Amino acid sequence: MKYFIIAGEASGDLHAANLMKQLKKVDSKADFMFFGGDLMQKEGGKMLVHYRDTAYMGVTEVLANWKKIKKNFEICYKNLLEYSPDAVVFVDYPGFNLKVAKFAKTHGFKTFYYISPKIWAWKKRRAYTIKKYIDKMFAIFPFEQDFYKQFGYQVEYVGNPLVDAMKGYELLEKEAFIKKYNLSDKPKIAFVPGSRKNEIQKLLPEMMKIIPDFGGEYEFLVCGAPGMDRTFYDTFLNENVKIIFGDTYNVVKNSVAAVVTSGTATLETAFLGTPQVVVYKLNTISYIAAELLVKIKYFSLVNIISGKEVVKELLQTKLSEDIKKEVMKILGDNDYRDKMLTEYQKIKEISGDGTASEKTAGIIYNEIKR
Repeated sequence: MKYFIIAGEASGDLHAANLMKQLKKVDSKADFMFFGGDLMQKEGGKMLVHYRDTAYMGVTEVLANWKKIKKNFEICYKNLLEYSPDAVVFVDYPGFNLKVAKFAKTHGFKTFYYISPKIWAWKKRRAYTIKKYIDKMFAIFPFEQDFYKQFGYQVEYVGNPLVDAMKGYELLEKEAFIKKYNLSDKPKIAFVPGSRKNEIQKLLPEMMKIIPDFGGEYEFLVCGAPGMDRTFYDTFLNENVKIIFGDTYNVVKNSVAAVVTSGTATLETAFLGTPQVVVYKLNTISYIAAELLVKIKYFSLVNIISGKEVVKELLQTKLSEDIKKEVMKILGDNDYRDKMLTEYQKIKEISGDGTASEKTAGIIYNEIKR
């Protein structure tokens, strides 16, 4: 069978790659064409566009890159028709994917959505679009089933694919981690500034500002984004921090605290058991738009899943000052740390058994072979 898959960012690349692995297990003739990244490329098939050329966030960035985005749509539509897949699989990334879903369904292709876009946070009416153009939606949070029921649409809850991704990852103990990267014995603080250039440009400088406040007692580690060149970070870094690529899980696991850009990484940090503070920063126009449109109380996945403030969320102004205060609280208040870790455990317990990609692959294959 032929599978056309669209993932538009690093987390989508990870989960789509794991889905491809499972599709190959149930379908020995699986063939892939995709928008994605390096992890998907390792699974084989033809990559049309890398996600680093598709991951645009916020009103101003989308407008500034509209010609590139338009070109990506043209590439997608042309290859979709020529390839004529048995299944079109969308992975999150709704701004692009829902437009392609309409095109795909209109041209008679079977459509599947792995990892529901977070339309319950804003643009809830997109549920009608999904109902119209997506044959089957795979949800990764339990509450998403009830959300879609409001629109008369039944979705499959398969569990969280992060559990799948992390299950097979080789986590190192402290001594082995220090030896591997030639680090000091000082306790570590991790900076996870995101996977998109605009996120890193806005947030890494804010993170870096806190380093002098910790008096050389800690070693600071930056998690480099996959697909991003080392030279891109040189503008932001100094001799007081080390950057490590391709091993975010071990960096975070072996840190006593983490400063994390809002997104999938907040949930990964919770699964790894590292206390964190969550940060985000938007352009002014995008921030105003978000204030008007976003209808949920929290913006980090940890707090959204818990339905309460488990981790501190910092947005927009006075970031470096507030980051410093929160990291100091994490390091100095044992009760505060323990309460956060207890809530992390509750999240893990409701996040599935690590078979999300396996379940999804099985359902997709059975649907298209009929």
